[in-house]
Amino acid sequence: MSGHSKWSTIKRAKGALDAKRGKVFSKLAREVMVVAKNGGADPNMNASLRMIILKCKAANMPAGNIERAIQKGAGGGEGGDLLEQTYEIYAPNGIAVLAKVTTDSKNRTASELRHIMSKHNASLASTGSVSRLFHRKGQFMVARDQAEEDSLMEMALEAGAEDIIGSDDGFEILTDPENFEAVHKILEENGIAEESAEITSLPELSVPLEEEDAVNAINSFIDALEDHDDINDVYHNAEFPE
Repeated sequence: MSGHSKWSTIKRAKGALDAKRGKVFSKLAREVMVVAKNGGADPNMNASLRMIILKCKAANMPAGNIERAIQKGAGGGEGGDLLEQTYEIYAPNGIAVLAKVTTDSKNRTASELRHIMSKHNASLASTGSVSRLFHRKGQFMVARDQAEEDSLMEMALEAGAEDIIGSDDGFEILTDPENFEAVHKILEENGIAEESAEITSLPELSVPLEEEDAVNAINSFIDALEDHDDINDVYHNAEFPE
């Protein structure tokens, strides 16, 4: 009954990466194109682009792919037709879900997402009713073999991190979004590689799931969303049993 914790998501993504590498890179490329279109091709002048490049590197996306996506977006070519949108969703068992979409056809994507929601007994929520249950945070996931806990905590807190949470897999570092780059810089300077680095949406309160049927239903719904070509990120407030 493994759930969608951040570490389990990372493990599942790595296991599936070879089979789904093309889809993963395609999703990331579209994200890059949108932020380059909106903020320009220079990462030094476009903070959103700097952050999505970190996300691409964490997924081992080739530098050439990243650069081509930047140029497409900034040049007003393929990226010119792409739009970003976040769907707010109520799933069964009181679970709130945010699905971040990049699409060239809002009507097609909306129709396909309605089909997925109908199949999994989920429904669209009114604007703001789900997003208010989440807050934006910088999040770094560092494997345990990358750093010693005390030294990692010291350097991260000095750089502006808010919290460091240890587990058997490694360390989760949380920051305010404005301190994200400072924390990344200190990790990079000390040769500490991240399993993931992103600005994410974390729930204010989690909803515990205990029944196996409920766990399986939410896992199945999240899997279906994550597998959709237009969905880049899925955030939820489900708390799965260990």
